[in-house]
Amino acid sequence: MDVLNVMLEIGGMSQGITAGLGAGMAAVGAGIGIGKVGGSAVEAMARQPEMANDIRTNMILIAALVEGAALFAIIVCLLAVLG
Repeated sequence: MDVLNVMLEIGGMSQGITAGLGAGMAAVGAGIGIGKVGGSAVEAMARQPEMANDIRTNMILIAALVEGAALFAIIVCLLAVLG
């Protein structure tokens, strides 16, 4: 019985560690994605200043979509621990 309890504890910990790694990877991926979007938008604004308002609007929309996908991934990881 002792060995079985220890194995169940390790299994529960590994599920939490896996979910934590998944949530961390989602956050890092969102950071990289938003960084690329922001950098590209600044370059585009530097090349065509007259289009800055349109570029800024698109940048904010895309950043929100990337952040939403990352939040969804983090919630899925957290639900994996709880469920």
